[in-house]
Amino acid sequence: MKVGIMGGTFDPIHIGHLIAAECAREGSGLDEVWFMPSHIPPHKENAPKASPEQRLEMVRRAVAGHPYFRPTDVELAIGGVSYSVDTVTRLQELHPQHRFFYIIGADMVQYLPKWYRIGDIVSSIGFIGLERPGTELRLELLPANIREAVTLVPMSVVDISSTLIRSRKAEGRSVRYFVPDPVNDYIEEKRLYES
Repeated sequence: MKVGIMGGTFDPIHIGHLIAAECAREGSGLDEVWFMPSHIPPHKENAPKASPEQRLEMVRRAVAGHPYFRPTDVELAIGGVSYSVDTVTRLQELHPQHRFFYIIGADMVQYLPKWYRIGDIVSSIGFIGLERPGTELRLELLPANIREAVTLVPMSVVDISSTLIRSRKAEGRSVRYFVPDPVNDYIEEKRLYES
């Protein structure tokens, strides 16, 4: 089975994440997309506002009902800083029958050579780079082993971010339609991001 991994803090998950995952699934013929909240992302300066359990619960609610989407707590279970090489190793231990692909923005493809132990990662899994209009990407500048691991898939621009949603909530504004209704209900119930 071909499985796409949609990683991130998901603080909170929003419709941009879901649209990106659907584009990757259809564009690359993935059998499933697994949404994997990170424990402590290595590239983020600020810790997530919601707890790991709250972020996982929002992911569960966001993907419930989609036949090809599912949540996974692999990085939360590993704990500590979420390095992709550790995640890939654990995924392959748990699911040796699957082939995994990280789903990332095309703008992040250029930074793959800087990922911790990228040589080990690209020898184990592939990457799906979501190419938005206006993205300038020069695959020919990447080392051959990384370039060969990348598949580009076009997607529309969805100008929504978790930062925008947290800001709106802090200002007392609605985030309805920015997130799936069950996620909005959970944010309201737990009073997340209000300060």
